Amino acid sequence: MHIMLVEDDAQLGEAIRHALVQQAYVVTWLRNGREAARGLRDQSADLVLLDLGLPDRDGLDLLGEARRNNIKTPVLVMTARDELETRIRGLDLGADDYLIKPFHLDELAARIRSLIRRTRGLADNMIEAGDLSMNLASSEVMFRGKPVALTRREFALLRVLMERAGRIVRRETLENSVYGIDNPVEGNALEVQVHWLRRKLGADAIRTVRGIGYMLPREPR
Repeated sequence: MHIMLVEDDAQLGEAIRHALVQQAYVVTWLRNGREAARGLRDQSADLVLLDLGLPDRDGLDLLGEARRNNIKTPVLVMTARDELETRIRGLDLGADDYLIKPFHLDELAARIRSLIRRTRGLADNMIEAGDLSMNLASSEVMFRGKPVALTRREFALLRVLMERAGRIVRRETLENSVYGIDNPVEGNALEVQVHWLRRKLGADAIRTVRGIGYMLPREPR
């Protein structure tokens, strides 16, 4: 899951980024409205955490512009503005959820999981594909009934493939989800992650679609 964090406060932004990375999310941290507008247009993120009090632009204006441009990425607004009128305006402009500062990082993580479930059509925190099951809340992965230990990047890669099981996932999508849009990626870095996943799940667990990307079969093989 690739999360775009839009927050100008350095201390809070670093705390959020660190907490999410520890939960195997890939985080792109943007610190002003100009960067956020460009990032939203890219639409590579699965979820946006949007602060309203940006130094160069109001976050609500940014949100409204994104929705007018038919950008459908889920947005969770984070703000110290607790006035009812502001919350109503944000929801009317297209915010998917609202979190008032200060908040506990555990609550933020729970809100993120809830939004993921809603946007992915999940009834709970579990994703299943073939012989694999993944618990988004605990970051546990089971393969044929046995736990599998994965690195943070292996987990991020597998999560994207499981969420899109049975469909080809383009290489660019996987790289953005595993490494973020603001980190340089070495030429064979993605292949290395796929290689190690296959070592743990079986050589035929992930199918290569040459020149396009990868696919995880929906049914057991």
